[in-house]
Amino acid sequence: MAARVSPTEQIRVQIDELFAGEDDLGKRLEEVARLGAQLLLQGALEAEVAEFLGRNRYERRVRAKQAKAGFRNGYSSLTVKTAAGPITLARPKLRETGQAFASRLLGVGVTKTNALEALVIAGFVRGLSLRDVEATLEEALGPAATVSRSTVSRICEAIKDEFDAFRWADLPQIELEYLFVDASHFRMHQGAKAEPVLAAWGIDSQGKPHLLGLEPGAAESTDAWAELLRGLLARGLRVPLLIISDGGAGLLAALEIVLPDSLRQRCLIHRAWNLLAKVPKHAQAKVKAEYWAIWNDIEEEPGEAAVLEAERRAKLFAAKWGKLYPAAVACLTEDLEHLTNYLRFPREHQKRIRHSNLIERTFGESRRRVKVIGRLPGERSALSLVWAVLSRAGRGWRGVEMNPRAVRLLQELRREQLGRPAPHKEEVIEEELIEEAVASAA
Repeated sequence: MAARVSPTEQIRVQIDELFAGEDDLGKRLEEVARLGAQLLLQGALEAEVAEFLGRNRYERRVRAKQAKAGFRNGYSSLTVKTAAGPITLARPKLRETGQAFASRLLGVGVTKTNALEALVIAGFVRGLSLRDVEATLEEALGPAATVSRSTVSRICEAIKDEFDAFRWADLPQIELEYLFVDASHFRMHQGAKAEPVLAAWGIDSQGKPHLLGLEPGAAESTDAWAELLRGLLARGLRVPLLIISDGGAGLLAALEIVLPDSLRQRCLIHRAWNLLAKVPKHAQAKVKAEYWAIWNDIEEEPGEAAVLEAERRAKLFAAKWGKLYPAAVACLTEDLEHLTNYLRFPREHQKRIRHSNLIERTFGESRRRVKVIGRLPGERSALSLVWAVLSRAGRGWRGVEMNPRAVRLLQELRREQLGRPAPHKEEVIEEELIEEAVASAA
């Protein structure tokens, strides 16, 4: 690359080359988020230097009305930590200035920043129109810091295509065992309060996690949740053994309607929040520790014995705290059956399936990015943002261990709870071959 090409222009070229390639879109989105953060910060740094010297790069001092003493003399490298990963900036070296240059953006020796990189990640992944993306960047740093219209167009079109493919993909190849459902609220319609984005993800018979579905809803109503669940089944997803969720009334009603045969596990973390909200602050630490003592270190074998042990501990908890905090104890006892179902499943899975906190944390990342933007311009943008964040995060989600003992237990539970287990793909192929052989013989 020519020496006279500015660092900002070099980054733009890298972004253009990235989207001209044919690598996996998810990887390209991660890289463009990093390069976008680098572009914003580099553009802002160069704009600060131009303001400090009173002239742009290669502009002659005699032609600049606001020119000050000093000149640029190459660059030094500066590494800045961002949520998109570490990025390297080219910090201009200045000579013969009347005073030392100190960046308002980075200061002296600053090695971490969040606001601008959050802005660019949100702009790239939330699926906005070209005008929205360009305006977001231009408002932050001026016209010099934005990217070309053709690059923005390719980014938005790629996101749209990938998101549409995700929403309508067939799901029969996913032999689902565990289904997690949760929602998070975003402001996405003019004049409306924050509305929920409903999400579903699961773990299959190989122990691998999958993001399965996203839908908007005016509220977390029975109808909204039922539509999401029916959509998953219509796309070929098999009925899960266990569903992990919070205690929202609309969601619970939808689960009873659409998936009545699946076991349900109420998120222990959500239930702990509900319980502690009814306990004075001075006693919360003690009550919290004893609440988790109900569930931790149960040595009985998975199944009825483990459930009975948890119920025994819950009765002791209720006897101790019932008179002092009856409302808190009711949070535990009124739905105890659905707090203990995870204990029927393989021990290796229990800490992963007793709460829905994984997707809750990832929703927090989505909300953090939206906070920089304010209201999203529509439900399409909200879904695109949540999908992009969850899709990227999902590649780092841990699944569960599937050893022979765990597989046998899951098969037994499926046979008891749902009847004959759904055939594996190999069994389907074998049955088709037998049918073909019989037909040929006839």
